[in-house]
Amino acid sequence: MRPIKTRLSRRIVLALALLAPAAATAQHFPPDDDVRAMLRYLVEDGETPGIVLGMLEADGSTRIVSWGSGGPDARPVGPRSVFEIGSITKAFTGVLLADMVERGEVSLSDPVARYLPAGVRVPSRNGREITLLDLATHRSSLPRMPGNLTTDAANPYPPYTMEELYAFLAQHELRRDIGSEFEYSNMAVALLGEALARAAGRTYDDLVRERVLEPLGMRMTGTVVAGEMAEWNTQGHYQDGRVAPYRGWPGLPGMGALRSNAEDLLRFLAANTGPPASRLERVMRSAHEVRSSAGEGTEIGLNWLIRKAGDRTLIMHGGATAGYETQIAFDPARGVGVVLLTNTAEFDDDVALDLLRRGAGPARTEVAVSADHLRRYAGAYEVAPGRSLFVRLEDEGHLTVQMPRNVRFRMYADSDSTFFLKRTPWRLRFTRDGGGQVAGVVVDMEGTERSARRVGDAAPPPPVVAENAALDLPLTPEQMALYEGTYLLQAGERSQEMRVFVQDGQLMSQPGSQRPRRLLYQGNHQFRPDQALEYLLAFTLENGRAEVATLSQGERSMAGRRKP
Repeated sequence: MRPIKTRLSRRIVLALALLAPAAATAQHFPPDDDVRAMLRYLVEDGETPGIVLGMLEADGSTRIVSWGSGGPDARPVGPRSVFEIGSITKAFTGVLLADMVERGEVSLSDPVARYLPAGVRVPSRNGREITLLDLATHRSSLPRMPGNLTTDAANPYPPYTMEELYAFLAQHELRRDIGSEFEYSNMAVALLGEALARAAGRTYDDLVRERVLEPLGMRMTGTVVAGEMAEWNTQGHYQDGRVAPYRGWPGLPGMGALRSNAEDLLRFLAANTGPPASRLERVMRSAHEVRSSAGEGTEIGLNWLIRKAGDRTLIMHGGATAGYETQIAFDPARGVGVVLLTNTAEFDDDVALDLLRRGAGPARTEVAVSADHLRRYAGAYEVAPGRSLFVRLEDEGHLTVQMPRNVRFRMYADSDSTFFLKRTPWRLRFTRDGGGQVAGVVVDMEGTERSARRVGDAAPPPPVVAENAALDLPLTPEQMALYEGTYLLQAGERSQEMRVFVQDGQLMSQPGSQRPRRLLYQGNHQFRPDQALEYLLAFTLENGRAEVATLSQGERSMAGRRKP
């Protein structure tokens, strides 16, 4: 007799996995160290101040890998860090709709006007009214945002109330027949959330907490940030690195007001996969059912977007706010899923979906190659006129490749001249000229080869983090020891000693008799003093440890060597 697998056992595995490392069994996703390398270069190359990636494996185990800064006055990002999740909220609103349909409180075919205050006009067309299903499948013919929402560069997400939305509806005329086309509409789901809350006689916050969050144990998710959520709250950033205001949308919560963390969202994904073991989980499966088309290659359930990836089906939703970009996605058949949280707007990298689609990739044997040998490959290689890829030898002794308009990817050697990537299934093969000198590289992009000739012996340094986007990257005790010492800084006739030391597990600096300040690591041996972010402290390494320090502020700088 086959053993009976229950949802309870999966829940127990999930709870334990959040507290302990995952077992060393065959997993869909790459090992943590490989994922960490991917996240590190996304942060250090300026894509985001901080990033958290959560992975749900088919056996119910979870892993969370993070890198970077939570923002000014925030903790470094980690499993408990709280992010705005924006439109991922819509997936929760879809679950609420499915729950209330199952309870008999509403019907998908109900006109939304039935649940709004008397006197509120909802536009109709050709005798057809907008239904709850129209709202949840973005086929209501309502626009993306209401026309009376006034924005500007300084405040792209101003306060907006449901009363203002009602005022917009009162004068709006639909541009096409209801149900005729898919058009993503934030305001449609805001209206849906309000209708469900009114039908249940609750606020949206109370409704989602009582019917979804509390049953799933999601205690670090909500529309209000207080208590422990406030302690772990992160700070969002615009794409240019400036700190962004919190959006929140308290007046339109159903479309994007929730904040959450990786631990809670992995619980949500786990409840969406595997055989349902409760009424709520059965309801959640009904939200996955395809209800309509959502454009080429995409279908939609109750707010969930459903896409094909070969013979696989992926269910997903993303979120974007003034200062955050987030995503959750899962493969219901394989029982694997991924959570991506970043504290930047316009994050433009597919790392989460790439890992969900490809997993760890085929097993390959990595061989050891000396740093002296690897150094011969570092340089610039011209892919096309005016476009080059760069190969760097990193301080840790491995190579990275940076394609045009991309971040660095770590390279893994399978011979002394051929390399593979784990971030994407590409291979690189270096070529030599008749004299034995490295002349070029051939990049195999899943069967399509591109050749690039070597045009320089050195790659430009990675970008320096802007002053208004100070990071707080993690450092091991061994890394901190590289910088400890006293440096004699000089600028003309002026000189000053600066002491760098470790205190309570933090790297500190103390120029002269000034008070010590914690050093925030920016990557590439660069630091910014806490609460003095206008300064940049950069170290030059010689023979494996820092020997020269340069302290700069704008165009002024002081530099000097470590004292014996």
